[in-house]
Amino acid sequence: MRAFTLIELLAVIAILGLIAAFAVPQVLKWVSGARSDSARIQIEALGASIDLYRLEVGSYPPTLEALVEKPHGAERWNGPYLKKRVIPKDPWGHDYVYRYPGKNGGYDLMSLGADNSEGGEGEQKDIVSWE
Repeated sequence: MRAFTLIELLAVIAILGLIAAFAVPQVLKWVSGARSDSARIQIEALGASIDLYRLEVGSYPPTLEALVEKPHGAERWNGPYLKKRVIPKDPWGHDYVYRYPGKNGGYDLMSLGADNSEGGEGEQKDIVSWE
């Protein structure tokens, strides 16, 4: 029975290490892009619910909670406007930022990215409803 020598095992480990060094950054880049895409999709879905609320009630909701619980004075409220009756978190586990009235339209809806603060590049970049 023939066994592997220590040199052969070290060569295989070195090759696997090189492959991992090139592959891992690409996988992490792909995951980062997937989270940003997911945030964009969730913002579009929340925006559709906000628009439906406005159509039925006559104004934009004062808070995102108004999409799942009837706010005081919203007589024509016909919700909940979110299927799961829960306001989703962004892909990084943070609350979406909702501003009414908005600075960029009737309302502003955004995720502040991985760092949960305004501005940033890459995964820290804000995902907004008005772009």
